[in-house]
Amino acid sequence: MTPHLKALSVHLLTATGAVFAMLAMLAAVDQKWSLMFLWLVVAFFVDGIDGPLARKYDVKTNAAEFDGVLLDLIIDYLTYVFIPAFALFKSDLLPGWTGWICIIVITFASAMYFADTRMKTKDNSFSGFPGCWNMLVLVLFALAPNFWFILGIVTLLAAAMFTPLKFVHPVRTKRWRIVTLPMALVWTYFAGWAAWVDFDPESWAHWGLVVSSLYLLFAGIAQQIIPARD
Repeated sequence: MTPHLKALSVHLLTATGAVFAMLAMLAAVDQKWSLMFLWLVVAFFVDGIDGPLARKYDVKTNAAEFDGVLLDLIIDYLTYVFIPAFALFKSDLLPGWTGWICIIVITFASAMYFADTRMKTKDNSFSGFPGCWNMLVLVLFALAPNFWFILGIVTLLAAAMFTPLKFVHPVRTKRWRIVTLPMALVWTYFAGWAAWVDFDPESWAHWGLVVSSLYLLFAGIAQQIIPARD
């Protein structure tokens, strides 16, 4: 296979995320939340592997006719932001006006963040919360907390998108990657498990989600506090 075909195949892999987004949206319209999240987990997995493949096959040089960054951002907005916000609004987790506030805050803030040229730090982490609402909403479906907690965490994380707080990229942030990458895989596994059992409150998947989510949420901030060793 030529370098061009290898690079092009990576773009095609990335584009499958749009298909998974549509399948997730169709499930969401029918309020089949477990099926929706299963498709979003598949899309999350694809998003995790297409970046390393893109760098390995140098898509910017070998398949420059397609903008992989733009393609990735379009699909990420659908799978990370738009569909999870829709699910949160249509679920029973948020009554009345609280649902409207959350979907407006999530979609508006995320649109601005995704267009922010300062979203990446020098160590390839994210500057500000990276709009991973798919991960948050899945955990909220699993735990079903009080709506005031949901409203508060959505507002807090939306504000955190525009702060200098650092959030690790599971693949590209080198510091602590030996822990971060397995933790991201653990989160993916427990997310799939939780969705597969229809968010059964007796499932141990919820505890795995909580532990892995807390690490991924605070690892970058901890790196800002703890100085790196030379």
